[in-house]
Amino acid sequence: MTRTAPPPSTAPAPEHTAARGEDVRLAVSTVIFSLRRRPEDGCATVVMPLVRRTRDPYAGRWALPGGWLDPREGLDAAGSRTLAETTGLMPSYLEQLYAFGDVDRSPTRVVSIVYWALLRADEVDAQQAAHAAAGSAPQNVEWFAAASLPRLAFDHDDIVEYALWRLRNKVGYSRVAHGLLPDEFTLADLREAYEAMLGRRLDPANFRRQVESSGNLIPTERFRTGSHRPARLYRYNQDVELADRGPLARLAEPAASVESR
Repeated sequence: MTRTAPPPSTAPAPEHTAARGEDVRLAVSTVIFSLRRRPEDGCATVVMPLVRRTRDPYAGRWALPGGWLDPREGLDAAGSRTLAETTGLMPSYLEQLYAFGDVDRSPTRVVSIVYWALLRADEVDAQQAAHAAAGSAPQNVEWFAAASLPRLAFDHDDIVEYALWRLRNKVGYSRVAHGLLPDEFTLADLREAYEAMLGRRLDPANFRRQVESSGNLIPTERFRTGSHRPARLYRYNQDVELADRGPLARLAEPAASVESR
């Protein structure tokens, strides 16, 4: 998916066909992004897990991981819980994306608080291996390239498009790539991550100048060796926050990085 999506419309919704006074239910869903190399060419690409629905509405259709909000829990806790219950995954980065509440998005009145999450490929592998070893691997979960998704249930196609729009806009001014890369990486690794998120090629020389002058990276004394000349490994400056929460920082849960910007 390479097109740039505008923010979700805030235009007035059409008249709801259900009876007035219908109960409104709150749900939480999460768009999870990770990076994988395509087996056919070795290029990094953005991938995401989907869950196949087992009951109506949209039985058999793929959908975003999610579930109902428990009245006794906060939104961030619900995002983490529903993600773990449906996919078995615990993200390294979790941010509230948007509230989707068009009146006709579901047969019953449902407002979804949507998060988007970042998870490194090695963390995905480790968490999936742990669940497989314990015999607790979630069912009906499959990973897809974000650029070639099947048609999704409800309005989840629109949600994914908006999440990709947010990802591409944030990559230009934040350290969002840190949530997708290992602790140490080469500049080529970082550039490939940016290219995968932006959906376009970047000039290597210009990219190097920009990231080295940003103050976000710290060069290590280690190098990656292989068929080409050794490439220096870098790490992110841990003194620079992955997400600036501003006045909400004091309310953040220590277990996750969450931004509501």
